[in-house]
Parts: sequence; structure tokens; C-alpha cells
Amino acid sequence: MRNIALSFFVVLGLLTSCSKSENKDDKKELPPQPYQYIVAKSGPAENLTQYPARLEGVENVEIRPKIDGFVERIYVDEGSQVKKGQLLFLIRNPQYEQSVLAAQATVNSARAQVATAQMQVTKTKPLVDKKIISAYELQSAELALQSAKAALAETQAQLTNAQVNQGYTKLFSPVSGVVGTLPYKAGSYISASTAQPLTTVSNVSKIFAYFSINEKQQLEFFKHATGATIQEKIKNSPLVDLVLSDGSKYDEKGKIESISGLVDPNTGSFSMRATFPNSKGLLRSGYSATVQMPNSLEDVIIIPQAATYEMQGKVLVYLIGTDNKVKSTEIKVESLPDGLTYAVTSGLKQGDKVVVEGIGLLKDDAQVVPKETTLQNVIDRK
Repeated sequence: MRNIALSFFVVLGLLTSCSKSENKDDKKELPPQPYQYIVAKSGPAENLTQYPARLEGVENVEIRPKIDGFVERIYVDEGSQVKKGQLLFLIRNPQYEQSVLAAQATVNSARAQVATAQMQVTKTKPLVDKKIISAYELQSAELALQSAKAALAETQAQLTNAQVNQGYTKLFSPVSGVVGTLPYKAGSYISASTAQPLTTVSNVSKIFAYFSINEKQQLEFFKHATGATIQEKIKNSPLVDLVLSDGSKYDEKGKIESISGLVDPNTGSFSMRATFPNSKGLLRSGYSATVQMPNSLEDVIIIPQAATYEMQGKVLVYLIGTDNKVKSTEIKVESLPDGLTYAVTSGLKQGDKVVVEGIGLLKDDAQVVPKETTLQNVIDRK
């Protein structure tokens, strides 16, 4: 029994010794691992500022009737292209045709009276010359002729007015463009006081994009634009892009052409207008879009987005200290157009060593083996 007990304690001792040895091995820390970093450098960068915009054609002309009547014919369809002077609508109102006929008859009667008065003057003049009748008779005939001519002129004016009113029964397009909605169909009664226009014709050979900027953005715009006057700054402003509602970018660039001189007291913003060519007719009045304007940034530090992580709504990076230990630091950033980098506006200074790999594996005070790389190398790996 003594031998058995002795053997048991010997085995137990060996097991305990192995267990302690394993615990010591578990407590051994891994040696510092290599991590790549870039050195923060400040410099200029180009960013894009986006503004919601509404699109309008160069001309948006409402087609409204000047007379009352019934829509007899509609010669165009919604969305169709029309040219200046093209017939759009025919309004039926017989009274205008009758007015023209009545005025024409009055003119014919007045012309006959003028002819009669002229004959009387012609007949009276030789009799006066021969002193068969007095000069009073000739003066009376001449006055009658003048009165007849005045009456003729009045009736001709009435005829012209009737013809103008009759002309209003035909509505022509004042501009070339695209036909809008047609709220009234054939047979509808309309008048000059009708609330809605018969349609709207939009000249979309060029498109105006209207958007608003705040006071700070306006100051930044004028600060970076070249030129001595506001007009020169607007003329020399960079070209802008247009992003359509489906997320695609319009294939032609626009030009800033105007900016309002006064701030809107209700919104505290200034209205700007960019003009885009529309030779293919893709853009239409009423569209919504986004204007992208280049924005120059000065003295900012560019880092890869992969070097950052977010926690509780904050953007952080790991910096390598002089002891090769990392420390998390909060930064403020702006996304750049390439989708791969950030412009750091605060939180970093020139010369900081920013870890650019293995961010998810690091913790504060972890020691690393620094390996310097460049921003371009990090971007090229993406």
C-alpha cells in the first residue's frame, strides 16, 4: 500500500508540474508584429461639394387662351417636340367668325359710301367752275367725302379687331421646345380666366440648374475663384458636374453663370445658376438633380480610409509613438471623390505616424514594429 500511495503522489506531482509549465507558456506574450504606417504630410487637395438642384429649361412658356370657347382640336401630344410658330390648338367659337363677316360687310358698305361721295365731288366741281352752282355745294360734297372716308377707316379698324380675335382661335407655339401636360381635352370649355394653362412649352436646348449655397460657402467660393470682380470670378469659376436622380453622372459639364446679389432672409442662402448643354434632349424641366462643384482644400492631410475606424460616431486612427506603442486618436475628416481617401481637417499634425493596416487587431498601448510605406502604395493595393 505504501508503494501504491507513493506512486500516486509522484504522478500527481508530475501532472501539477506540467500544468504549471503550460500556464507559464500561455502567459508568454507574442513578440511585437510589423505594421505599416505613413507619415502625415499636409498639402492641397480637391474635394467636391454637392448641392441639390432643380432643373428648368431656358424658356418655360405657358400657353393660355385669350378668348373663350371650346377646344376643337389639339395638334400635339404631351412630350412632343414643337418648333416656333407651330399650330398647337384650335378653339371653336362661331361668334368670332360672324364678327369678321359682319365687319367685312360694314367695310364694303363704307367703301360704297366713299365712292358715292367721291362721285358727288367729281360731279359738283365742274359746275362750280362754270359758276352754275355756288362753291358751298362743292365744300359740302368734299366734307361728305371726308366723313365717308373716316367712317371707312373706322369700319376697317373694326374688321382688323374682329380678325385679331378670330386669330386667337388658333394657338401657335411662341418658342421651340417640348410640350408639357395637356389638362384640357377636345371639347373642353376654356376662357382667358381658366386657372391652368392649356400646356407649357419648354425650350430645353440648354438647361438651367438652380441651387442654393449658404453665406460661408459663398465666401469660400469668392475666396478661391480668380478675378478682380464678382463677374470675373463667376466667369473663371471651375466647370461643375450634374448627378441625375438615378445616380448617374450627366456626360456634359456645366458652367456657373449667375449668383444672386442678396441673401434670402427666409433661408439665409444665395441662389446660384449653372447652365448645361442639352443637345440630346435628355434633361427636362422639373427634374431634380445634384450639382457637384470642385472645392479646393488647403493644408490638409490625406490618409487612406482603410486607416480609420469608427466608434460611437467618431472617426479614429492609431498613431505610433516614440516607444513604438500605438495610441488611438480622434480625427475630423472629409470624404474625397476617389472614395478611397479622407482629407483630415483636424486631429493630426505633420509628421504623425498613422498605422494603415491591421487596424481591427490593434489596441491602445500595443507595441508594434513600424514599417514605413507611402499613401500611394496603400491606394494601389485597393
